[in-house]
Amino acid sequence: MKTLLYLTDLYYEAKGRKYYEEDLYITSKLKSHFNILIGHPHQALSNLKSADLVVFRNTGSILGYQEYFEQLLAEVKEKNILTFNSFDGKADIMGKQYLLDLTDSDYPVIPSVESVKEIDKIGRHEKYIVKLKNGADSIGMEILQYETLLNLNPQGKLIQPLIDFEYEVSFYYLNDKFQYALYAPDKNKRWELEEYEPTDSDLVFSESFIKWNNIKHGITRVDACRLKNNTLLLVELEDLNPFLSIELLPENKRNWFINNLIDALKVSLNFTKKVFK
Repeated sequence: MKTLLYLTDLYYEAKGRKYYEEDLYITSKLKSHFNILIGHPHQALSNLKSADLVVFRNTGSILGYQEYFEQLLAEVKEKNILTFNSFDGKADIMGKQYLLDLTDSDYPVIPSVESVKEIDKIGRHEKYIVKLKNGADSIGMEILQYETLLNLNPQGKLIQPLIDFEYEVSFYYLNDKFQYALYAPDKNKRWELEEYEPTDSDLVFSESFIKWNNIKHGITRVDACRLKNNTLLLVELEDLNPFLSIELLPENKRNWFINNLIDALKVSLNFTKKVFK
């Protein structure tokens, strides 16, 4: 059997998510196909030689160990170490710069700038969201009135209008293949999710970001919000360690996803391409 170094922070605290439950469930399904070594992300560098594939899963925000993570990226690149997700994405793995880039490229994304001097690009609004460009899990996020925003003049942060939307919806992809979708009917309870049946236009929307990002292999979550005019805007493209919420899926779909994940991991190990079921 091939050996996986499965990186996760089992005790990371995140609102509405139990990392340990998800990762213990997934590893229980993988153990019949791989030797599993479970490690904390801070232990990654010292254990890279112990496995055939490094699986980067629910490791939480990298803000607390940014320098260590950058060392990990450098080591993976220098020694051509196999990782899942592959560390070649252009989205959240690189911070929030991609939201600025997508805004400039006229993609359907919540319009984003990084300076009050550019505020005209996203229009005058009553309130704005200000985020860290390398943030996660709403760390450091503020909601500011227009006048307050101008007075504070935040530097090097992401500035977005506070959007009035109907609900949030997430599309989950394994490599470039759609797997399932979940949504939060109550936008004030964003982690109380239910299964969602996407339309053809929904999938055209989400797949445009999968194609734009073009990672070699891994799990990507496309987070969007539904506006009152029924269109979608991208909120976040999570291509590093997306929480999967698979406990919310019916058993048959959960098993189908796990089988596809097992296939995807084997493909990564064998350097071959495969069309998933």
